Amino acid sequence: MTKRAESKYKIDRRMGENIWGRPKSPVNRREYGPGQHGQRRKSKLSDFGVQLKAKQKLRGYYGNISEKQFRGIFAEARRMKGDSGANMIGLLERRLDAIVFRAKFVPTVFAARQFVNHGHVKVNGKRVNIASYRVKVGDVVEVKEKSKQLALVMEARALSERDVPDYIEVDDGKLTAKLARVPVLTDVPYAVQMEPHLVVEYYSR
Repeated sequence: MTKRAESKYKIDRRMGENIWGRPKSPVNRREYGPGQHGQRRKSKLSDFGVQLKAKQKLRGYYGNISEKQFRGIFAEARRMKGDSGANMIGLLERRLDAIVFRAKFVPTVFAARQFVNHGHVKVNGKRVNIASYRVKVGDVVEVKEKSKQLALVMEARALSERDVPDYIEVDDGKLTAKLARVPVLTDVPYAVQMEPHLVVEYYSR
């Protein structure tokens, strides 16, 4: 297990929200932050604090990707035409690990990163082991034949806590997924409210 995978519930507790909607999240039992002083952290946040929390929540949701990588995604979104926040969501949802997670090939986004890194996934018939690989509309993502019977995959297919969004077309028999279109914020099935406009404000200070 990676350090990030082990700390995924710490992110929930730090945010005070069950950001993936997982039934085992400790936030379902207590909403305050970790540590002996966690219950005292209910003071009103400043504008900067609100923006920082929105940024940390969105970054944490996608497997707690590095700050450098997340800032790079923001910079790319800002260069694109249209709303920077919406562009950011589109770029994040096109990550290969995000597609693997959304298609329910694995149970968590942390598992998706590891699954891709270990070479269990192909894109358009070619093995890709880079979790941040950018999937294009029409690309076909598939689980390798030898990997289809892994316990992780079987567990994910049985999950009832989330559905595959309509911008991804999944063939359950072949374990393939195709990105039908780049989603907008309202398409993405976040378990909690995400506020990309606050992330834009944070980086635009």
